[in-house]
Amino acid sequence: MKIKTIMKLLLSVVCSLFLNTISADEMLFKFKSPAFSGINTSSHYLTIDSQEASRKQALKEEIQAYKDELARDASNTTLARFIRNLESRIYAQLSRQMVEQLFGETPQKEGKLELEGNTIEYKVENELITLTITDENGSVTSISIPVGSFTF
Repeated sequence: MKIKTIMKLLLSVVCSLFLNTISADEMLFKFKSPAFSGINTSSHYLTIDSQEASRKQALKEEIQAYKDELARDASNTTLARFIRNLESRIYAQLSRQMVEQLFGETPQKEGKLELEGNTIEYKVENELITLTITDENGSVTSISIPVGSFTF
């Protein structure tokens, strides 16, 4: 009998301890999306707007990169490289001929060259070569080169 009373007493003490610590609160439901709850709605809208703007900018950059890639591919064809190489060699030959006319065995005192709408004139006067370059817009550039001071 003693054991039953001790058990009852112990059970009542344990139950009283648990009853004092047990508490409950009201259950509330809240929407997590600011579009439904209205809390922080403006920052939600700004976030959406920022995402849309950054996506539009990324698309523009992607389109521009694709256009640039197409332009590079078009200028890197075999025909385009051949034309660039040919132009380079023609310009090198023209400059070689002009150097021969200025400094060759029978140098000329003056000369003129028309090239793609530009005019290049040269004159040799008193140990000074004057190059006058006139572009197609009429802008004039003059370069004076002293002949006697070139040594290697």
